[in-house]
Amino acid sequence: MTDPHRHSVIEDAQGIAFGIVMAALGIHILTHMGFATGQTTGLAILIAYWTALPFPVVYFALNLPFLYLGWRRMGARFALKTLVSVAALSALTAILPRWMELGEIEPAFAAILFGTLFGIAALAVVRHGGSFGGFSIVALMVQDRWGIQAGYVQLAFDVLVFALAALILNPAMLAWSFLGAATFSLFLAVNHRRDRYIAA
Repeated sequence: MTDPHRHSVIEDAQGIAFGIVMAALGIHILTHMGFATGQTTGLAILIAYWTALPFPVVYFALNLPFLYLGWRRMGARFALKTLVSVAALSALTAILPRWMELGEIEPAFAAILFGTLFGIAALAVVRHGGSFGGFSIVALMVQDRWGIQAGYVQLAFDVLVFALAALILNPAMLAWSFLGAATFSLFLAVNHRRDRYIAA
């Protein structure tokens, strides 16, 4: 008998795949515009801008330590899904520019589109038991150990990332980047509520 409170393997696979595609499209738009963002994705983008290393390589390498932390806190199932999500997203962000060439995009629209796409992506992957890795795992561990709310920890990290972004982006690009990050955060704040879901 099927457990109605759990997703099937096929449902997990399609949900995570959908999230990966949406995230890759969002990152493609973000890097095409030269914007930054918060969290580990934003840090990886800044490192890629500074070093001229490919974003997919930086993103995957930066996430490796967090995968171990995720396994310790959330278990092997979560860590495996997160590894698959991070690896597939890294691969797709490397391939997507060859498949889809972007032209001129209005900056405000690009920022909002990125935030919406990445919000949809993160929500899809989380709802199917994985994540895109990164600092959010550390934030949860800090919350467990010291009682500091994970949201505040993530906000502090975002402030640090945007402070670094201010060193290389002009004020207009920084403002559009902030708009994208704010759109992403607002999307998750409105939509990521466990009490509205039956499946886990």
